Amino acid sequence: MRIRRATTADAAAIASVHVGSWRAAYRGLMPDGVLDGLSVEQRAGVWRSVVGAGRPGEGVLVVETDVGVVGFAHVCPARDGYVDGGTGEVSAIYLLPEVWGTGHGRALMDAAVRRLGDHGYRTAILWVLVGNERARRFYDAAGWSCDGAEKTATVGGTATITETRYRRPLPSTA
Repeated sequence: MRIRRATTADAAAIASVHVGSWRAAYRGLMPDGVLDGLSVEQRAGVWRSVVGAGRPGEGVLVVETDVGVVGFAHVCPARDGYVDGGTGEVSAIYLLPEVWGTGHGRALMDAAVRRLGDHGYRTAILWVLVGNERARRFYDAAGWSCDGAEKTATVGGTATITETRYRRPLPSTA
């Protein structure tokens, strides 16, 4: 297993992980039509743009094995308007279902948390779909705590989902 910064050449692999993970993790939590309608090609374009932008305080990491990219994480300034400027966010962390439970996710999360600390953030947040108990157990075990905040969003133009926020302090890199 190797964790590294993503390049634009990784966009298709990141998109494939993103779509595959959503379809496995969110089946039963989101309408099948939303999940079945996901497009690797569309997601690849989004990830190519995100990785290529190189915005301050933002980054994409990939975890790869001998078969290629099996997971990714995106970190950025917190997108939640109700937190202070010293807060970063793990906006995405997804792995192929074949590597769930193998330690790849934990290593990737640890790297994402370090990356946020390297960017100078003091606190981190992430949002998780209510009902995604597997992810919630993972975040709890990784030192995150649910703070009770919730938000709703529309996905696929038709489905309303509810997410709850987790947070954790970040280790000082000084």
